[in-house]
Amino acid sequence: MQVDKYTIDGNSAGQVNLEDSVFNAKVNDVLVYELIKAANANLRQGNHATKERSFVRGGGAKPWRQKGTGRARQGSIRSPQWVGGGVVFGPSPRDYRIDMPKNLKREAYRSLLSLKAKQGTIKIIDDFSIENGKTKEMVAIAKKLGIEKGVLVVDGEDSAIKRAMRNIGWFKYNNVKRLSSREIFYSKTLLMTESAVKYLNEKYAK
Repeated sequence: MQVDKYTIDGNSAGQVNLEDSVFNAKVNDVLVYELIKAANANLRQGNHATKERSFVRGGGAKPWRQKGTGRARQGSIRSPQWVGGGVVFGPSPRDYRIDMPKNLKREAYRSLLSLKAKQGTIKIIDDFSIENGKTKEMVAIAKKLGIEKGVLVVDGEDSAIKRAMRNIGWFKYNNVKRLSSREIFYSKTLLMTESAVKYLNEKYAK
């Protein structure tokens, strides 16, 4: 599949080949759903906690004797019905991480990339670099390419581009070797450099 390639000024610069097995595969909605669900789950810290009655300090002595006071029997001032008592069935720290099998994850990424291609939201640009790592440089590039909410996928780690995009809420940076399925799925434009496309063609091709 051939798609147009652009320069950072928004001018046409020929075409790039997108591997059909990667960008034109059958979209498996279930796998895409599982991929995004796993990405969302892996962002959760899972450090929520409440104290059950065994963790609340105090309450060792019986508040009053069992019979003869006219009041309900009580065994501890740290029982759940008391103010300052323990919490019943409260949340405890846990790990929400979901690990997808390697083969399913590869197939899910093929479906996700094919979905973005079918939606016509993929744009390819020449490999580029910026000198000063200024945010305004990346904003200018995005405007020339008509990007409102997008993800830039580059080959390797470019600290200058990454720093320039750090404060842009609607334009995310992705290293092609550590793709964020969540950011790609929710983006309106998937902008990729030519070398990043080459890497994806080789990695996910059947």
